[in-house]
Amino acid sequence: MPKIIVFLGPSLPLDEARRIVDATFRPPAARGDMTRAVDDGAEIICLIDGVFFQECAVGHREILSALERGVRVIGASSMGALRSAELDTLGMEGIGVIYHMYRQGVVESDDEVAVIFDPVSGSPLSEPMVNIRATLQKAAERGVLDPVSHDALLRAALLLYYPDRTYDRICEDASYVVAHGVIERFLAFTVKERVDLKADDTRQALEYVRNLAGVQ
Repeated sequence: MPKIIVFLGPSLPLDEARRIVDATFRPPAARGDMTRAVDDGAEIICLIDGVFFQECAVGHREILSALERGVRVIGASSMGALRSAELDTLGMEGIGVIYHMYRQGVVESDDEVAVIFDPVSGSPLSEPMVNIRATLQKAAERGVLDPVSHDALLRAALLLYYPDRTYDRICEDASYVVAHGVIERFLAFTVKERVDLKADDTRQALEYVRNLAGVQ
């Protein structure tokens, strides 16, 4: 079985990830971590989460160097989706909806996938913009939100700095436009119906890596 190294943080709980694929899991990747993974013998690297603003992010050159050394590099969900959209023509493999959103120019900014998370548990403490977009769209399709309320909540989310993006804060900032009853209905919707594109894409990528490694 090839040696697999996965860089994973808040996009999916570690215990769930381990049930999907037998791999070495490392924290969100910073500059130089990909090179260290290759030096440690990785044959398949799956980049899910990486640091964005607090440290130097994973560099394009280290990914290209890994590819040149024959390592399969798969990206999805967060930093992995962003980097694979930039480097898929050079050999990096992108998986999932978020990768395609970046690839097609539906979203462009790094902060679409950025979150803050508990350094001990790894649990996210904010909501990524890509999830918010998908949840608002689903709520509109279900009739929970009318078009005006949908657009107001989307604008409120986009105006927030990424660590401040939570559904409660978004609704608070949009409350001068969106009726109280609509806000209450939408918040109730997010409890059970919120969309988690990052988790869905992470599962898909890990299943792809498992199949790539020939493990059933």
